[in-house]
Amino acid sequence: MTERDAYDAVIVGGGHNGLVAAAYLARAGRSVLLLERLTRTGGAAVSSRPFPGVDARLSRYSYLVSLLPKKIVRDLDLNFRVRTRTISSYTPTERAGRPTGLLVGGGEARTRQAFARLTGGPGEYEAWRSFYAMTGQVARRVFPTLTEPLPSRAQLRARVADDTAWRTLFDEPIGVAIEERFTDDLVRGVVLTDALIGTFADAHDPSLRQNRCFLYHVIGGGTGDWNVPVGGMGALTAALADSARVAGARLRTGCEVTRIVTDGQRGEVTYREGEGDERTVAARHVLVNASPQALAELLGDEPPAPAEGAQFKVNMLLKRLPRLRDTSVDPHDAFAGTFHIAEGYEELATAYAEAAAGAPPAAPPSEIYCHSLTDPTILAPELSERGHQTLTLFGLHTPARLFARDNDAVRAELLKSTLARLDTYLAEPIADCLAADAEGRPCVEAKTPLDLERDLRLPGGHIFHRDLAFPYAEEAGGRWGVETRHANVLLCGAGAVRGGGVSGIPGHNAAMAALGA
Repeated sequence: MTERDAYDAVIVGGGHNGLVAAAYLARAGRSVLLLERLTRTGGAAVSSRPFPGVDARLSRYSYLVSLLPKKIVRDLDLNFRVRTRTISSYTPTERAGRPTGLLVGGGEARTRQAFARLTGGPGEYEAWRSFYAMTGQVARRVFPTLTEPLPSRAQLRARVADDTAWRTLFDEPIGVAIEERFTDDLVRGVVLTDALIGTFADAHDPSLRQNRCFLYHVIGGGTGDWNVPVGGMGALTAALADSARVAGARLRTGCEVTRIVTDGQRGEVTYREGEGDERTVAARHVLVNASPQALAELLGDEPPAPAEGAQFKVNMLLKRLPRLRDTSVDPHDAFAGTFHIAEGYEELATAYAEAAAGAPPAAPPSEIYCHSLTDPTILAPELSERGHQTLTLFGLHTPARLFARDNDAVRAELLKSTLARLDTYLAEPIADCLAADAEGRPCVEAKTPLDLERDLRLPGGHIFHRDLAFPYAEEAGGRWGVETRHANVLLCGAGAVRGGGVSGIPGHNAAMAALGA
């Protein structure tokens, strides 16, 4: 494809949302140029081999899929599949001096028995079923709206059509409902974790940022299920890039955009390729797959309030799964779903208070899952044959401010304490199970919010680019939730309304806005 000086749409950033927008616009017959700063597209939704000499393709940053609508997969003819996890979660604990835990999944009878064994009766399981029946109803009613024009608050409330559900999820801090409905501390904690993913908040935070996070974690696909991308997260963004190219979009990597100028009808995008000279192209629409902070900088606008990430990501490759102190559960079940570590309700509250006071949590809360148990294709056959497995750990309540004094030192300290906390539930140290790379080093890497800011330009390392928003229009909201104060400049990154997670929804919605839908 030859160079040109003007396009119908220029897309700044080649993360998964930018690729979704490029594919939709190109399939609609628009001329599209996508410019990506890095040497590859995909943003945080990529697969890579982080350990030298080891053929294991890990989803290094984003790792599970829930919010990606089947509509986008169908519309763009994506060669992409997910697999469901038969186990939802396992949470180890100790009761009366005995190691035990709560296994959710593997059938209703098994889950009911697990609740009764842990809590001593049927009440907590019945409360669980009732609560998630409510969130499931909300999911079925709200999720389809995410790829429609943005409803008003009143319209969305009418769509939910359940005053109790609305009050629980949209009006009161989620901690109120958790404490009213559940009595067991461990069960309360498992419920609360969905409100704290990449979100630094207390269960009763009056801002309701925890409610917004919770909502997006229980409505995906209309079910709230979190699925495993076959081939790793990079398989999704590779399929999206293929779809965009086949439709005629031009994707250019190694091109850093330095400035956007617009009069509201025609935009000019200036970029530099490698160490070369700057070049400017014109566009009817400019779609920005970057953070609101980056958008403001490119336009010369007033920047929004600073964002702060609050997660600690650890990738590991094991020679074998570790044995558990709780011998009633097979490790292949425990690690197939989400393995909760130090995530009891009071443990989460204590960790939040410690981090808010400026210290890393003494007992860091985190959750783990093993991709390769559900999808072994990410491992070379010889690794699978030898029993190797991947582990992805996501730590909570680790705001970027904790790493400001010395990112490397605090990262090392937190990694040590996080793995030590995991060890308290294992019958053998996790270090004994780690595989080694070609240079004999343990296959483990950790990423702090500051690392994500450096590597991916996530503002403050915030995986959602800013605090999530409820999926309805505020007073200044546009038709699709992607609009800016410039009529022909659209935000198609995670910072858009209804952004966050690997969904493609902001990309879809920005494309619809550009097409005048």
